[in-house]
Amino acid sequence: MSSLPTPLVTIGLLLASNVFMTFAWYGHLKFKSAALITVILISWGIAFFEYVLQVPANRIGHGYFSAAELKTIQEVITLSVFAVFSVLYLKEPLMWNHLLGFGCIAVGAFFIFHKWA
Repeated sequence: MSSLPTPLVTIGLLLASNVFMTFAWYGHLKFKSAALITVILISWGIAFFEYVLQVPANRIGHGYFSAAELKTIQEVITLSVFAVFSVLYLKEPLMWNHLLGFGCIAVGAFFIFHKWA
């Protein structure tokens, strides 16, 4: 892994962790008849893999990225993964106001990453 650029490793791990996180947090919505305790335990099991990826991502990325930049990357990835998940898995459309809100967050990311003089 050390031969790959730090940003690539960090973002790749964060992306993978977000796929697990999204399924842990929202995947159960398709199974409303399942007992709550069951979906909680399954979600915890899925979330374990999220942490196995996210903790190293933050450890590897910190220093190259600030903590604020890591969190911003995380949030942008989270929204991107969730948007795809929502449309493809939950079959819920993204509306114009969702896209506008995501766009506002992207503008916020610009302010975090822009090198100000």
